This record gives sequence, C-alpha cells and structure tokens, in this order.
Amino acid sequence: MVRKLILNNFVKIFKMAKIILITGGAGFIGSHVVRLFVNKYPEYKIINLDKLTYAGNLENLNDISGKSNYVFEKGDITDNQLVSKLFEKHKFSGIIHLAAESHVDRSISDPGAFINTNILGTVNLLNAARNLWKDDFEGKLFYHISTDEVYGSLGETGYFTEETAYDPRSPYSASKASSDHLVRAYMHTYKLPVVLTNCSNNYGANQFPEKLIPLAVNNIKNNKQIPIYGKGENIRDWLFVNDHASAIDLVYHKGTNGETYNIGGNNEWTNIDLIHKLCEIMDEKLGRKKGESAKLITFVKDRAGHDMRYAIDSSKIQNELGWKPSLQFEEGLEKTVDWYLENETWLNNILTGKYEQYYEEQYHKR
Repeated sequence: MVRKLILNNFVKIFKMAKIILITGGAGFIGSHVVRLFVNKYPEYKIINLDKLTYAGNLENLNDISGKSNYVFEKGDITDNQLVSKLFEKHKFSGIIHLAAESHVDRSISDPGAFINTNILGTVNLLNAARNLWKDDFEGKLFYHISTDEVYGSLGETGYFTEETAYDPRSPYSASKASSDHLVRAYMHTYKLPVVLTNCSNNYGANQFPEKLIPLAVNNIKNNKQIPIYGKGENIRDWLFVNDHASAIDLVYHKGTNGETYNIGGNNEWTNIDLIHKLCEIMDEKLGRKKGESAKLITFVKDRAGHDMRYAIDSSKIQNELGWKPSLQFEEGLEKTVDWYLENETWLNNILTGKYEQYYEEQYHKR
C-alpha cells in the first residue's frame, strides 16, 4: 500500500513537472524570470537559451548557475537548425520567449538585426514548437513577451488596452508588432496554444547601461553629462522588473489560451521629471549638495520618430489574474539606485567588456 502511494505520488510529480525554455534568459528581464522560475519551481527544468550579445550577461545569474534544475544553452534563435536540435534534445513543454533586440536607437541605425531576431527568430521558435508538439497540445504553451511600443504613441489622455490598434513607429516596434501577429497567426492557423503580454518600460537591477536609468546613474556617479532627448517631455509608464517577472509567472500558469494581457506599472513620468528625481536620490546617496547632480542634465537632438507618450491600462491582468505592482516608482527607483551603487563590479565589467569573458571561463572549459 505504501509502495503504491509513493508510486502514485511520483507519477503525479512527474506529470506536473515542466521543461521550460526561456529565451533571452541572460538579459535584463529574462534573468529575473529565469531566477524566479528556477527558485520557485524546483520540480521544473529551466533551460536558458541566450546568444550572449552585448545585452546578455551570465553574471546576472551567478546565484542560480549551479542549481540542478537549471541549464544554460548558448545559441541564436535565428539559427533554425540549432533551435530544432534544442527542441528535440530537451522536449520542451513550454516556451517563454523574451529574446529580442530591444533598443530603439539601435533599430534606427541597424533595422536588419531587429528583423532577423525579432521576426525570423520568433518564427523559428514557433515552427519548432509546432513540429515537436504536433497536435498534442495538452500542458503545452508558447508565451510571447512583447512591448507597449507596438501600439504607437498616445496623446495627453487615454491608455493602451489589449484592444488598441497597432501603430508601430520605429523599426524596433514594427518588428515586435510583426512577431505578435505571427504568434497569433500560428494560434489561429495551427491551433498552437499561446498567450501574449505587452509591457511598459522596465527598470531595476541588471539593466544594460545604455538604457535611461542605469545610464543616468552611472553618469551622475562619474560626473558626466546626462543626455536627454528633446526637452525631456516624453512620457513613459515605468514597471519594476521584479513585478514584471511575477506577472509573467502568473500569466504562464493561469493565463487563458489565446489571450493578451497588458502589464504596466501605473507610473507615468516625463523623462525630465524622472531624471530630476533620480538626481535628488543620487545627491542624497553620494552626499552631494542638493541640486548638484541636476547640473549634469544636457538636452540633445531628439530621437527620430520619438513617441510622445506610453501608458498602459493593466486592469485586465489585475481583474482576471489578481496581479498588481508591488512598488510605487519612487520606492522602486531608490532600490534600483542602491543596487547599482552596491554592484560597481558588475557595472564596471559591463563598461569594460569583461562580462563577455564569463561564458568562456565558466562554460567553454566544461
């Protein structure tokens, strides 16, 4: 009787266990999602696929790299043969697709890279999932993470909802819009089980310092100019990255097949107000005279096609799945500043390029 009970429990656990591919898991948002899933679900096997471009950093995952339920695979989602082999090797039951080229400025100077990764790479993953799962979709899910930038630009009022028409304005947002449409097309055409989320601007630990907040923190610390596009009047909704990771966890496990959920932080700030707030925090943290860091603000030529305002209505995920942001922006911003000031080695390794050696040192010798 006891043996039968143990066997039944083992079978139940085995059936519950998931093998999840997280693409872009060494990046900013991806590393937070990988860490959450590895620590929260020890019965899952989490495979992190990352190309380790400039924004992919395995140092982001030092704390979980030795976990028995975590595997890192170095590779490019645009490599169709590699993707197919990984799906055959690991037999994924779920995909959380975060890998993407995501910096608007880079998309303006090199749109081809965004088309290759964000569109062709997504198609490779969709085809691999379809080929592996065939028509057996029980317990399977393709979860595609996207951006609020696919909706275009808002005026002074209104919010992006899940029904807002797409109106991308940059090569980056256009490539993400295309990948969103392809994911939905595979759902309608091939009945592939999918969910999608569109998020607002993320901030927090481990973000590559080309993005506004870590760039400003580093420049303020080193008394360098803080570049602000135009007059700094563009408005963004800011989402703490840990809150985003918890939302992804919730959508993966409780989201409805075929649905889209918008994830926002309910924190609208103009760029210039954000930077002034950041300067105040940095003055206090660095023991500077009030207003000293703000002298570093420098206005530069505006970005081509710069969207004026993004703002997300996240009531759907809040009402249907019970998610809500855990922090207000001021508190999250202070936590973020503390992290960058306390992790100077991480930041210096990024700025000097030493982080790129980590893969060779930790994995190539194995």
